[in-house]
Amino acid sequence: MPYSLDFRQKVINFVENGGTITKVAHTFGIGIASIYRWLSRPKLSATKVKSRQIKLDWKALEKDVKPNPESLILRQI
Repeated sequence: MPYSLDFRQKVINFVENGGTITKVAHTFGIGIASIYRWLSRPKLSATKVKSRQIKLDWKALEKDVKPNPESLILRQI
């Protein structure tokens, strides 16, 4: 789940007011890379996820495997 814009702004303000990256990361419980990434952006804005994981169609999988269940195991070896 992404961090809220308010939270990101608090982190950036903390750094801009003299907090070290390490101290800020520890205080807020976030990764150092996230802080550097937020600081490198010219403007804070929501980020879009480029792609979502495709959900598995269980019925289609069952239909595919039912006629020859051994073939699925052999393909994975």
